[in-house]
Amino acid sequence: MSPLRIGNPAVTLVVAPHADDETIGAYGLIRLLRQRGREVRVVVVTDGAVSHPSSPGWPRARLVAERRRETRRAMRGLGVPAGKIRFLGLPDGGLGEVSAHFRAIARAARRIAGLQLVIAPTRADAHPDHRATADGLAHALLPGVRRLSYLVWGDKMQGHSLFLREGRAMKRAAIRRYRTQMGWIADDPSGFQIAPQELRAFSRPAELFREERPCGRSR
Repeated sequence: MSPLRIGNPAVTLVVAPHADDETIGAYGLIRLLRQRGREVRVVVVTDGAVSHPSSPGWPRARLVAERRRETRRAMRGLGVPAGKIRFLGLPDGGLGEVSAHFRAIARAARRIAGLQLVIAPTRADAHPDHRATADGLAHALLPGVRRLSYLVWGDKMQGHSLFLREGRAMKRAAIRRYRTQMGWIADDPSGFQIAPQELRAFSRPAELFREERPCGRSR
């Protein structure tokens, strides 16, 4: 594992399959880029509606709206304004191998002028939406755009590390503020909640990234 060399990309796009993956996967990297005055955009792919499918108090529209607010709040803390965040609203848990979804993800990236770096999930991730998002970007035609991948669900990935140092506690606190994912919704026994051991893993001392082939190049 070697240190990540990020350079000074003019515009970086962080692609998150679900609202909170941008913080779990790349909080430290976004923070570093903003400290350098670099522009960061965020695209959240799915609507995140299935984290609590049976909550009487949190019907779909309310849950989706709150999850979007959580992402905006976390990114605002890193200096990424709401206008730089886009929500595609694709079906949570339903990306699969649907080509229309792949095209939507690729189209969102192609619309960003001056894009030099894309950060997205790895195909090695255990979550199918994360793998589908990686596939969508792998098929995007973005000549000259560097691509790094991050891992959320899993514990092993060879590549480069970015040590968070004092930013580690800040990242942990930022994840906790995604309240819908941290136990705030208590009326759905089947609902998702980040477990303590998962929070520890998500806020490990270093973020891990792997260099991928440039977007649009066949594997």
